[in-house]
Amino acid sequence: MLDDKFEFRSINQSEADQAVRIEQICFPPNEACSEKSMKERIKKVPELFLVAVDKENGKLAGFLNGVATDEDSFRDEFFTDAALYKTDGKNVMLLGLDVLPEYRGQGLARELVSRYSERERKNNRRMLYLTCLDVKVEMYKKMGFKDLGIANSTWGGEEWHEMTLDI
Repeated sequence: MLDDKFEFRSINQSEADQAVRIEQICFPPNEACSEKSMKERIKKVPELFLVAVDKENGKLAGFLNGVATDEDSFRDEFFTDAALYKTDGKNVMLLGLDVLPEYRGQGLARELVSRYSERERKNNRRMLYLTCLDVKVEMYKKMGFKDLGIANSTWGGEEWHEMTLDI
């Protein structure tokens, strides 16, 4: 089904500009990762990006990315400091699930989370963490995440929920 339309893989350095543009489309300016931070993250940890490439046009339709750590609580510095990455970290702090508007409603976000979870489980990770706005809590619950309540995050001046997925 989605395999017919999309290729799922780690990001290539040459796709950094596409990823930055998608992030700017999917998140308001106060929430979006900066171009500098996104490019640093892609350079340092491309293996923690999972992209969906439209097989018809070769362009990114969306992606999920994170940073591995042994920490057990989400903090805003994960968004800006790629040096917090720990190669053998037991947890992954998810930093963005981005799907371009024209690809929404097809199950692509759910597929990215599912494939990412499976890949990271095979990499001996134990837990995925994310923060999301109140309006996205139910969507993530449907993907298996547990809502831990209000996060210790003020990213973008917003109030976030911290959520976890045991993998």
